Amino acid sequence: MHSHFSDPFDVAIIGTGVVGCAMARRFTLDGARVVILEKAADVLDGASKANSAILHTGFDAPPGSLEQACIAAGYREYLDIHESLGLPLLKTGAMVLAWDADQLAQLDGLIAKAHKNGVMDVTLLTREQVLEREPHLADHVMGGFAVPGEYLIDPWASAHAYILQAMANGAELRRDCELLSGSFGNGHWTLETAQGTVQAKQVINCAGLYGDVVDQRLLGHADFQIKPRKGQFVVFDKPASELAQAVILPVPTKTTKGVVLFRTIFGNLAVGPTAEEQQSRTDASTDRDTLQDLRAKGIEMLPELANYEVTTVYAGLRPATEFQDYQISAHADQNYISVSGIRSTGLSAALGIARHVAGLNTSTGFARAPLTNPVCPPPDRLSNYHPRDWQEPNNGGIICHCELVTKREILAALEGPLPPRTLQGLKRRTRVCMGRCQGFYCTGPLSELTAGYLTPPLAEDCQ
Repeated sequence: MHSHFSDPFDVAIIGTGVVGCAMARRFTLDGARVVILEKAADVLDGASKANSAILHTGFDAPPGSLEQACIAAGYREYLDIHESLGLPLLKTGAMVLAWDADQLAQLDGLIAKAHKNGVMDVTLLTREQVLEREPHLADHVMGGFAVPGEYLIDPWASAHAYILQAMANGAELRRDCELLSGSFGNGHWTLETAQGTVQAKQVINCAGLYGDVVDQRLLGHADFQIKPRKGQFVVFDKPASELAQAVILPVPTKTTKGVVLFRTIFGNLAVGPTAEEQQSRTDASTDRDTLQDLRAKGIEMLPELANYEVTTVYAGLRPATEFQDYQISAHADQNYISVSGIRSTGLSAALGIARHVAGLNTSTGFARAPLTNPVCPPPDRLSNYHPRDWQEPNNGGIICHCELVTKREILAALEGPLPPRTLQGLKRRTRVCMGRCQGFYCTGPLSELTAGYLTPPLAEDCQ
């Protein structure tokens, strides 16, 4: 697959986390000829694969920060485009709760901060009002405030929709295509990758957990250091989702937003994340003590959770840096923009980050005019709260009974424009194997369906 591309692309985007996917969409819609380089076999393989899937208003972001501006812009754009891209949105609202006198004393300041951030519908709640809205909460709650504008969304379908729309409108995705080195001259970049040379007028680094590594490889220096922060989560069985309507947020500390109790758009109830600094950029392992502690924290807030089984656990790594704010910098003399340090708010902010970077754009114009009527790809319909394929005729039958995934959905993913190459990639496209039995019952029929598509083949992967 070593090939040499003579005609330079307008923009090369490094990385297909949710920010890279949103970036590919933005620049493609703006008329750029875009190539996206991803070192993994599938998109969303880094920080973006594990998050809490909440569309945030940004009520608690540092006022005046770039992060706050990008979250607000991303939130607005998500609400504008979700219907055209077939993306689910579940308006649950959120509540920030105080469990002791110290936290109670901080509520007024947090509300003032929300108002400063333009989130004006945030209102104080008494203990009685909190328990009236959420009767299953532990009764030692002392008060809180409501954030009505917080939504649940699908973390994977959103990013897939962004990159699929970019591809449907002409962008090229190269997977297994690690960026090795590059040089800038005569107004464009020559990038050496695991699949040969790529020429591009401009480079945008959206490499997430490897943001500083990519800056080093292309600029020779990085202005920040990625300090991976691990977040572990515990996911309870679907019936537990009856216990809470709103997203239950804690009063944040200096280092972390704290442990959140939230329903998922897939119908579960989850508790997390932790915030653990570590050196490794790849170790997303979970540990029993931490998970038991998380489960206990969940039960402390929602006592009836003690009656529900845990379906699964997972961990994600957030690309934190030594700075609190996002690290987005334009190197205009080299047609290079570094988009780093996006931490845990990337899902909410991605569309806003892409708009911000498009505004910093230093290039000399694009191959085409902005698209006035872009193609919208068919959606991944994964939300438990919205119509699903198993309810439609001629779906080929249900393959994964825990998550109600049909044969037609699996084939559509495997034969579509972004075919998953790994079981993890297929899970993120369809939810297959992600339910109560964790693939115990559906692996047989699934390995037949996916023969020839996945590496390693499913028959080996499940040993």
